[in-house]
Amino acid sequence: MNDTRNTILNRLKAASSDQTMPSARDISNSVNWSSNYTVQLFRTQLQSAHAEIYDATDHSWLMTLQHICRVKHLKNVLLSPATPWGKAIIENSANLPSLKYYDNPVENWKQSLFDGIEAAFTSTYGGIANTGTLILWPDSQEPRLMSLVPPVHIAVIEKTKIYNSFAEAIKAQHWSETELPANMLLISGPSKSADIEQTLTYGVHGPKELVVIMV
Repeated sequence: MNDTRNTILNRLKAASSDQTMPSARDISNSVNWSSNYTVQLFRTQLQSAHAEIYDATDHSWLMTLQHICRVKHLKNVLLSPATPWGKAIIENSANLPSLKYYDNPVENWKQSLFDGIEAAFTSTYGGIANTGTLILWPDSQEPRLMSLVPPVHIAVIEKTKIYNSFAEAIKAQHWSETELPANMLLISGPSKSADIEQTLTYGVHGPKELVVIMV
């Protein structure tokens, strides 16, 4: 048994030693798409994972958010009152449903969070085009539970922060020089699972719907 094990391990070591790892420069230069193509690919990949995408501008994203809340018949939206996006929503809340604020420790309102919040609005740190992925860096202003618990997750992303690949995002945003959060989230669509009777089901382990506003 030991001889067989050693033979397998030696083969794996030999195979791995023959591999040449690409340099950081090779990785970052592996794709060179136009910004329009990058945004379109990001949209296509997210839509293929059953996310909803809305185009907006710096001036129209609030109206887009109002439309989303209206068509989904949302009664409330959870947001952070400390972010620039959250502050803008609070200042223009006339045509929005009831706003709920994540401004207390979750232990103080856990039942309301899990049973009463219909949607959450969060910012994003960026996006990855070739996988259709949102990058979220949870912090004290927008804790991780905001994007994991409510059945509808509404996220806003700036098109200028959509990168061709994960490697490009790491390099462009200087992750090696930045203090990373305890939990970084990579989201590529609504939560889905096929654990139950091998049937694909949405919303089992997280939001059932992911809505992305591209600004």
